[in-house]
Amino acid sequence: MKSSKMLYWKLSAYFFFFFFTWSASYSLFSIWLGQEIKLSGSATGLIFSVNAIFALCMQPIYGYISDKIGLKKNILFFISLLLVFVGPFYIFIYGPLLQYNVLLGAIVGGVYLGVSFLAGIGAIESYIEKISRKYQFEYGKSRMWGSLGWASATFFAGQLFNINPNINFWIASGSAIILVFIILSIKIEMTTYEVEKAQSVSLKDVGQLFLLKDFWFLMLYVVGVTCVYSVYDQQFPIYYASVFPSEALGNQVFGYLNSVQVFLEAGMLFLAPFMVNKLGAKNSLLLAGFLMAFRIIGSGLVIGPIGISSMKLIHALELPIMLIAIFKYLAINFDTRLSSILYLVGFQFASQVGAAILSPISGILYDSIGFRYSYLVMGTMVLGFTIISIFTLLGSKHTRGIPQGGKNIKRVV
Repeated sequence: MKSSKMLYWKLSAYFFFFFFTWSASYSLFSIWLGQEIKLSGSATGLIFSVNAIFALCMQPIYGYISDKIGLKKNILFFISLLLVFVGPFYIFIYGPLLQYNVLLGAIVGGVYLGVSFLAGIGAIESYIEKISRKYQFEYGKSRMWGSLGWASATFFAGQLFNINPNINFWIASGSAIILVFIILSIKIEMTTYEVEKAQSVSLKDVGQLFLLKDFWFLMLYVVGVTCVYSVYDQQFPIYYASVFPSEALGNQVFGYLNSVQVFLEAGMLFLAPFMVNKLGAKNSLLLAGFLMAFRIIGSGLVIGPIGISSMKLIHALELPIMLIAIFKYLAINFDTRLSSILYLVGFQFASQVGAAILSPISGILYDSIGFRYSYLVMGTMVLGFTIISIFTLLGSKHTRGIPQGGKNIKRVV
């Protein structure tokens, strides 16, 4: 019990500093591209698309390796070490390359950001979710600390950006150093059964997932619903800043708003497990979809800072419900040996495929018809796919249980 509690706090701290690092370097990414690097909406959309492509290339790899090595922490250590260099990368490599050649910079940035943050988050979330099942603590309560980490960094990001964007990047690298020390301090016990269970995972098992229509229906929901909200979020800070008298004021207020939103999100992550258990995984995913549609369509209808801010805050309700529901949906309906692959391919990979397709399209829409009409198009799309998912997602089923325990401690990793 004591080791379980200590592990919960260490993994919660890992979530906190990972998201702090990510927020400090990425929460104002689109503003940095537009105001500091001076890129157009179309060029920014291209960069997000390239980032998504490299992320989706890494997600199946991370998923397969993670399930194959079981509870070993190798991937988390690799990601943590990579993030130590995030500040120098942005300042001395990424920014100058984008100014020299957008496509070249996008490719180099896509490799680094895809491997570290965009695919790395899925590997981290699926790993800690596995640990939470083994040591019997609620995943949502641990993930909550990630939201607090994001909010803590974002609260100051707008002000620091107005002084010098590079300050945020250096803070991100400093936070990543703490990540390395946290992961070095974590020890996980693996039983002989858990080792054998992990080693039994094969590429054939992965291939068989794609023969299941229920897996494809899940990816349809992800592409049509969850990936659209991520595309919506990509250039939202630019639109948000534009409704203020000056960009500097907009950047600063957006930092505050984002922090408030993520603090609310953290509170919802604490409550979401109870809601999802009450509603069921499928109904929770549908609820998240309808909330997303309302938020995106509303962003195209409301006018002024107060209206658009209220739409942004709905994100704090939908995201926690979706995150908890997707893990429970996968655990109920699919083989738990493949939990990382299921999450990284069925959720993260499918999201990035959708983002790779929709990001450049959204960039063109922003430049041609403006943000408000683009949001109406996006929100209608989300609403349509959520309605379709009423008939395609699986309802409650008996868990395809695989014993989680096992005697004979094999090793500590």
